[in-house]
Amino acid sequence: MLTVAASRRLRHKSAAAAFSSSIAMPFQFLLSTLPSPPPPPSSSPLPRSPSPHPRLLPPPPPPRLTAPAQAASPLWRRTMASLAVTHLTQRDAAEIDEQLMGPLGFSVDQLMELAGLSVAAAVAEVYKLGEYTRVLVICGPGNNGGDGLVAARHLHHFGYKPSVCYPKRTPKPLYSGLCTQLESLAIPFVPVEDLPENLSEEYDIIMDAMFGFSFHGTPRPPFDDLINRLIALSAIGNSAKRPAIVSIDIPSGWHVEEGDVNGEGFKPDMLVSLTAPKLCAKKFTGQHHFLGGRFVPPPILSKYGLHLPPYPGTSMCVRIGKAPSVDISSLRENYISPELLENQVTPDPFDQFTRWFDEAVTAGLREPNAMALTTANKEGKPSSRMVLLKGVDKQGFVWYTNYGSQKAHDLSENPNAALLFYWNEMNRQVRVEGSVQKVPEEESEKYFHSRPRGSQLGAIVSKQSTVIAGREVLQQAYKELEQKYSDGSVIPKPDYWGGYRLTPKLFEFWQGQQSRLHDRLQYSLRDVDGSTVWHIERLSP
Repeated sequence: MLTVAASRRLRHKSAAAAFSSSIAMPFQFLLSTLPSPPPPPSSSPLPRSPSPHPRLLPPPPPPRLTAPAQAASPLWRRTMASLAVTHLTQRDAAEIDEQLMGPLGFSVDQLMELAGLSVAAAVAEVYKLGEYTRVLVICGPGNNGGDGLVAARHLHHFGYKPSVCYPKRTPKPLYSGLCTQLESLAIPFVPVEDLPENLSEEYDIIMDAMFGFSFHGTPRPPFDDLINRLIALSAIGNSAKRPAIVSIDIPSGWHVEEGDVNGEGFKPDMLVSLTAPKLCAKKFTGQHHFLGGRFVPPPILSKYGLHLPPYPGTSMCVRIGKAPSVDISSLRENYISPELLENQVTPDPFDQFTRWFDEAVTAGLREPNAMALTTANKEGKPSSRMVLLKGVDKQGFVWYTNYGSQKAHDLSENPNAALLFYWNEMNRQVRVEGSVQKVPEEESEKYFHSRPRGSQLGAIVSKQSTVIAGREVLQQAYKELEQKYSDGSVIPKPDYWGGYRLTPKLFEFWQGQQSRLHDRLQYSLRDVDGSTVWHIERLSP
């Protein structure tokens, strides 16, 4: 049986990931009359403006919110998600940079590092390795170019193959250091004259890091020609294979406030706005608009009346607006995995499962203990749902639930069930079939009292799968129980709550492979000379 301590560590991680995922959906921001961000504390360096058993793990305690952290609360996130995103004028953008690098204590290299990481994270979120690997980063002489140098380094560490075109190197130590870092990673610098005539043949992504919001005037050589090459590429459209064009903060050649004034500029596929979108971003028509730079402090939010989207989880970027529509039939993945051979797996499927499960945990997968449980009633009508594995040993797989739930009714009529673990990042699945029985009452008691008190109260409050009038019914019942047991007394486990154990009769281990020639190894029980043994055979994909 997996240790309780190890299990608690896993559940803490899973609960935190679940919290992150609850805010990870794309936001579509609508106009609203909701209030402005909370004012900074009185010590703010900026003046305020009137602008608007198992492997168990208890989930982390609820976060304690200080005044500056109110923007991270669920209520504040919902408020912000309903507001229109603020777009900055050129003057405000410059003032914010001055405030950040003045009274708020940021340095230019720190901001550049955060910006470049944000850009790389946005690129990696949309343009997946395999289909998009070769990246050309075109850097200008200023801070926008520095952001591109940082982004190139992070993309390299993410597994991409960046090349850098840096026609006007800046001799300042900050930029020289960034170049040295790239050279130490053997990232090639490509002179303008050595760029291929057909960029589409050599690159999957072209990153525009030439000019930012402080640029004035008309681009001069060689940047004018580079911009013209991007214009020619964007004119091809999406009907032919061409590199995706990603602009950092401002598409080079655009007016920072008015956008592509004469309509002759290039149109990037992705725009990564930094700190806050500039006014020209309202003219952006590409599919992917992200905000990067998770560093804006409350004094800036308050002084400039900024409404910015909340960042999901631990991400350094957040999508602005609605995600693009997708042709479902075109979604496909070319799996690249080591072969799964018969001589590589253990004779016992429980040992093989534990090996794969531990590898999933080590790889940092989100909720590796999440499994699809499929049951069927006496008429054979199936139903599926996700549950969390809470223990596994040679006797079977354990989870806990309400004995009045749909799955419990199914299991009382038909004890046969199936589990499916899907570890997408590792191109792996494990399917387990068997019969299900309730675990002993003392085992359920022990697990129930290992849970956080809030989860214990929740198990009592929820009569799972029954119809209720509204969420306030749950909240009121929970509040009453919370008051009842506020003295810290033991919370009794309800009779209608406990565990189940699936005893396996069949395992299948699936490893994704190229061209859909997947590996499938099945373990099934066989009688051999009066003994029951596990038999391994390969299934056709």
